[in-house]
Amino acid sequence: MRIIGLDVGDRTIGVAVSDPLGYTAQGITTIRRKGIERDIEEIKKICNEYKAEYIISGLPKNMNGSLGSQSEKVMEFCKIVEERLSIEVKYWDERLTTVAANRAMLEADLSRAKRKKIVDKIAATYILQGYLDSISK
Repeated sequence: MRIIGLDVGDRTIGVAVSDPLGYTAQGITTIRRKGIERDIEEIKKICNEYKAEYIISGLPKNMNGSLGSQSEKVMEFCKIVEERLSIEVKYWDERLTTVAANRAMLEADLSRAKRKKIVDKIAATYILQGYLDSISK
């Protein structure tokens, strides 16, 4: 069983994948967004390559738990992914995952340029790992 994790943004989509047993998440790539058709095709390739059972997408909630305009964009995109790829998309509260990803990279002493390139992939890993931890209990 493999699960794909997504951190969907306006310019990029961070992607992570679970190990076959569903215990750990690993960041695999960052998709540079270039239009809905290409974005969906990239996600389809990844889902096929890893034989994904379903997708976990980060849902960017406001700090008070409400949904804002970015949440609506993410859900709209994920609805299209579900329809086109016939794969279920579940949501995971992603509040502070980008903050945690940046903090981890700072602690690893990565340069600003390097952090910028991989922050979305790391955030997707945090999203997926949070979900995996919640279902293993």
